[in-house]
Amino acid sequence: MKIIGTGSALPSLAVTNNDLASFLDTSDEWITERTGIKERRLLSTETLYDLAEEAALKALKASGLRGDQLDFIICSNVANRFITPGMNCILQEKIGAKCAGLDINVACAGFINALMLADSMMQAGRAQHILIICAEEPSKYCNWDERDTSILFADGAGAVVLAAGDGFKSVHLSMTSNKDVLYYERCMEKTPFEKNRKEGQPLVMRGREVFRMAVSQSTKDLKVALAEAGLKPSDVTYYLMHQANKRIIESVRTLLDEPEEKFPTNIEKYGNTSSASIPILLDEMLAAGKIHKGDILAMSAFGAGFVSAACVMQWMY
Repeated sequence: MKIIGTGSALPSLAVTNNDLASFLDTSDEWITERTGIKERRLLSTETLYDLAEEAALKALKASGLRGDQLDFIICSNVANRFITPGMNCILQEKIGAKCAGLDINVACAGFINALMLADSMMQAGRAQHILIICAEEPSKYCNWDERDTSILFADGAGAVVLAAGDGFKSVHLSMTSNKDVLYYERCMEKTPFEKNRKEGQPLVMRGREVFRMAVSQSTKDLKVALAEAGLKPSDVTYYLMHQANKRIIESVRTLLDEPEEKFPTNIEKYGNTSSASIPILLDEMLAAGKIHKGDILAMSAFGAGFVSAACVMQWMY
């Protein structure tokens, strides 16, 4: 499997740390020091479906394919306006596709899980061309009267088109049931029979525990994926990390003992866009001409669950 096209889309509204400090008990210095974030993009006039469509069409254009040439669509999304139908079904018509698809929710690790699913389908002969769309609006899960999570999360979409090839070298997925460190509960409709009804709960995050688990598991996942690919950490051209917190990225880098230039970031501009963060970063780096044929890319992400994933790819064009 190989990536033959990428695309991304971001909301037009940029919100700085100083903007947040105008109504939250925080400051630019406080947020920057703890997260590395300076500003983020938040949905205002657009919808998440607008972003997903734009990212998908850009990826299709870059791949040279039309929507009706796709064999399958995989959408990674934690939550959006529609619980059903799935986002892949809503987007199918918008991008001119005729194929089937599915939605997955593996939190911020969704992109790497989608790559694994796509590779498995291709190896089984089920598809030749697959579109992955990661479209997320975590700003809608946060309590905007508190700074704990609202300063971190932002909205965006990233997409890739995949074709058969030898670029996908290894993948390692991990899950440890620990719901309480990071979760978001939506309120369901009432029934006349429910005895233990619960109201919804905005996003809850136990920051210190998430930090500890993220650093430990991301480092472990990367080492396992690299070993399965027959590579050493020094063989990697770039580490494309989930853009959740710059201190987490720096801690993983230190444990791997690799130079800073191998760990590109855009969290300072976009915040944490959940599963969309890696494909957005990948698309930006390609547009800037930073990735070349033969480069080794190691990707790592973690999220609520607690889930984590890492994979290794060689860039094929």
